[in-house]
Amino acid sequence: MTIADELITLRDLLRFAVSQFSAARLSYGHGTSSALDEAAFLLLEALSLPIDDINPWLEARLTRAERERLLGLIEARVVTRKPAPYLVGRAYIRDLGFTVDERAIIPRSYLGELLLDGRLVELGMVDNPLAAGAVLDLCTGNGSLAIIAALEFPNAEIDAVDLSADALAVARGNIDEYGLGDRIQLAQGDLFAPLKGRRYDLIVTNPPYVAAAEVEAFPPEYQAEPQMAHLGGEDGLDLVRRILREAGAHLNPDGGLLCEIGTGRDILEAEFDLPFTWLDTEESEGEVFWLSAEALR
Repeated sequence: MTIADELITLRDLLRFAVSQFSAARLSYGHGTSSALDEAAFLLLEALSLPIDDINPWLEARLTRAERERLLGLIEARVVTRKPAPYLVGRAYIRDLGFTVDERAIIPRSYLGELLLDGRLVELGMVDNPLAAGAVLDLCTGNGSLAIIAALEFPNAEIDAVDLSADALAVARGNIDEYGLGDRIQLAQGDLFAPLKGRRYDLIVTNPPYVAAAEVEAFPPEYQAEPQMAHLGGEDGLDLVRRILREAGAHLNPDGGLLCEIGTGRDILEAEFDLPFTWLDTEESEGEVFWLSAEALR
């Protein structure tokens, strides 16, 4: 008798996965925050079930093929230490799903929450989403923020830039999946370099912002992602500084910059005499700022 003969229901597999993940002392943070959340996501996504609630499915009896596949994924999560989204090829921002693989960072930006919740409109930073004609997603990764921007600003043309050709290939697949290839243009290059002086009503950016020492100390789960998607120099803010210096030349007069920076607020406020507006989310405080085009001139 094998373990697949003993674990019959989804509840059985969930309990087994949580025990295995806890014993292995895995790290989380790629859409989940605990062994239970990671196990639930891994199992539900692998079974093509809705990922928001495992409870309706707990007593479901699984076929042998399903049990063997799930046991293989549980083992892979422990042995390889790759985050669950890489193992199942899917990640989510709210209820929006995106294809992921190791060519691009797993999407988990606070910016997605702010855009989807309409916070920029609520706070008067964007007057009318229908009036936005051009939006830039800088450091787009797998394209998730560009797609969200296209959905939230339905009349805007979106440019999405990344230095990584591999990440842009992943982004292309996601853009095609959402049928937005006519509205989102991809460009490879270093920040604003490929944009040839174009201007935007809104720039959103989640650049690499992790300090070198922190990257060096990453657990295996974070090491599985492209290092260039994390590494922001000695204090993590090299690219953020460049964006602050260059963004003003690429904004329309009533536009603005929305940027995620991690925990570097004190450093930026000490270096730049700018009227930062800091936006909090459900899981962050002081890690996202807004600056108007006027402030960046």
